[in-house]
Amino acid sequence: MSEAKRVAVIGAGAVGVCCALSLRRDGHEVTLIDRLQPGEGCSFGNAGLLARSSFMPLAGPSAFLKVPGWLMDPEGPLSIRWSYLPKLAPWLIRYVHAGYFQDVDHTARALQVLCDPIVELFKKLAEEAGRPELVRDSDYIWAYRTEKGFRDARSDVEARRKMGVDITELDAGQLHEREPALAADFQWGYRYKDHGFTVDPGNLVKALAELFRREGGQFKVAEVRDVEIGADDRVTLILEGERIATDALVLAAGAHSRELARKLGADVPLETERGYHIVCPRPGVELAGPVMNGEGKFLVTPMAMGLRFAGTVELGGLAAPPTPRRIEAITKKAKDMMPGLVTEGMTTWLGFRPSLPDSLPIIGPSPKRAGVFFAFGHQHVGLTAGPRTGGLIADLVAGRASNVDIAPYRADRF
Repeated sequence: MSEAKRVAVIGAGAVGVCCALSLRRDGHEVTLIDRLQPGEGCSFGNAGLLARSSFMPLAGPSAFLKVPGWLMDPEGPLSIRWSYLPKLAPWLIRYVHAGYFQDVDHTARALQVLCDPIVELFKKLAEEAGRPELVRDSDYIWAYRTEKGFRDARSDVEARRKMGVDITELDAGQLHEREPALAADFQWGYRYKDHGFTVDPGNLVKALAELFRREGGQFKVAEVRDVEIGADDRVTLILEGERIATDALVLAAGAHSRELARKLGADVPLETERGYHIVCPRPGVELAGPVMNGEGKFLVTPMAMGLRFAGTVELGGLAAPPTPRRIEAITKKAKDMMPGLVTEGMTTWLGFRPSLPDSLPIIGPSPKRAGVFFAFGHQHVGLTAGPRTGGLIADLVAGRASNVDIAPYRADRF
């Protein structure tokens, strides 16, 4: 690194905290800013999976064939708030285009760079933060009720195997020996080896933010009201009652990044996936590790606060209130998946995943503003991809050559 800089990072979720920590370890004067405390946005409510195999793009012809059925099913994994459709339509068009025309292998390789080897990276960070108990090694089970669902998943499984993921098949006996609490009609499964999860995603991000502060970083609870571009092209952040001058700025505000990105030189098609979860604090059943309902795209993870069920998507923007029927659907599916489940005292949550139509995040410099860098749009892998994203941003701010090609993540690709 040639010189220490005054760097501001907007957004204290998993990605923003990892960016701030990597930058501080490079010797920069780093200020992390969020209107919430670290880890209290989308990072608080995710499923906790360290998803090193989650690098296949979500858009594709096989997925499109299932969408009509999902939308017609009130308990399906996907729903749309139809009043939001006019605003959503341009994003949907890009999503369909990406599904038919993008280079799947190219996208998968770019995502794999961010997702692997994430378990070891997070174990090291948690150890350094003094909270090693927050990260656990685990296999990741996909369970199926029907042989058709199990066989339909094979092309996806083979694609991941070709990229180095160790996946074995489970019969009914093996599946229920490992996870006896699953409903008896789950008869087939895949075991994704060498994964991991966190028993408390929000507290993991808080622990990393505290590590950042111990190492000399500064955190401010504040809302960024505006940005001011000086004659020298440097950015000043306008907060309530305060201005912060920067030599470099990192925008990592997740689903809330679009408006600031536009002011900072990139009009990007960022949309919001509204994700729900329920947590059963005294579930009455146990799991050895994370389990996905393969047909329903519905994940349950054992956590310190109970069993967390998550995975459904609602497309409806940032402003609308929670949809009660989505919580009802998750609760019904949770009981169906684990018949002995006790839901008494359960808590619910709605959060916002930042989603780009080609399944890739934006990581890199602003195409128009020197000293401005973007790190948002990680969709379902924000927690997983945090440490690698932080490293890439630190390289960019320092002007270091990286062994990673960042072209797939560039902001002007759309």
